[in-house]
Amino acid sequence: MASIYSEQYQSVITALKKARKERGITQVQLAEALGRPQSFIAKIESGERRLDVVEFVHLARLVGLDPNRIINNIR
Repeated sequence: MASIYSEQYQSVITALKKARKERGITQVQLAEALGRPQSFIAKIESGERRLDVVEFVHLARLVGLDPNRIINNIR
């Protein structure tokens, strides 16, 4: 399924997903840390659900990324 989101937005999601996997964090673990169901993370990573800025900051920090660095890399 093709995403309706911009290339820049998709690169943000890709970075979050890559960091999660590199750190060995499962979708379930990440969702639990946020107090959300696993489907919340799955929908974000698949493009079914868009992140708001607060969710983005929380997710980035939980997977060990600096939200500012990600934002500064958006072209």
